[in-house]
Amino acid sequence: MRGARAESPRRTVWLFDMDDTLHDASWQVFPRMNLEMTAYIQRHLQVDAQRADELRRHFWRRYGATLLGLMHEHGVRAEHFLEETHRFSDLARLLRADAAQRAALRRLPGRKYVLTNAPRAYALRVLGAFDMLREFDGVIAVEDMRQFGKLRPKPDARMLRHVLRRLGVRPAQCVLVEDTLGHLRSARALGLRGVWFTRYAHRAARRQAAVAAAASAQAQRLQRAGRHGRPGYVSARTASLWQLPRLIPARPGS
Repeated sequence: MRGARAESPRRTVWLFDMDDTLHDASWQVFPRMNLEMTAYIQRHLQVDAQRADELRRHFWRRYGATLLGLMHEHGVRAEHFLEETHRFSDLARLLRADAAQRAALRRLPGRKYVLTNAPRAYALRVLGAFDMLREFDGVIAVEDMRQFGKLRPKPDARMLRHVLRRLGVRPAQCVLVEDTLGHLRSARALGLRGVWFTRYAHRAARRQAAVAAAASAQAQRLQRAGRHGRPGYVSARTASLWQLPRLIPARPGS
């Protein structure tokens, strides 16, 4: 874990998801990533494209991540999978984010870390492309989420506790800004406050509804929450990082 250091108990510490929070991954990156993961399953499990896609969706539903399913059921090495599925030689062409994101981060008081299930090399390339690296005190990538030899990405509560210990902060000091409701639910159970960032995920749900008769489980959750505001385990909901100081007031001394 790079950039981690003990924090003053008076400061708010912000943990930001990256894909679909700091940039619009659902626009081009996620569709491309799904293709890369499906192709990986085809190559390494020796199955056709249809079966590979079925397995990818099965792993996501059962384990919360394609990688975890491949590791548990087929002994795939995490490093090999991540390197092969996140190369993106044309990454710059796939990226899109709202222009004001970096300025909003710069004005946000308190310490700020990226907490992403993506590999470090990919995360640094994305943040570098948007000139956001300087706005963060550290990047906590999937490589930092190993405990006792096992990979424990979001929403694993053990990993979140480990991150808090490494940062030297209490759960009540931390705010997780994230597009995935399951991750926010897990964080809340530990005592973290959570901000549900909906700007890009809702765009993706609308795009998906336009091209598919049946929305995915994630899209359905977004649609239900959209009708009913926000779940009880979410402290606030926003489509703009500029609103964060108002929604989650900084602690004295931040």
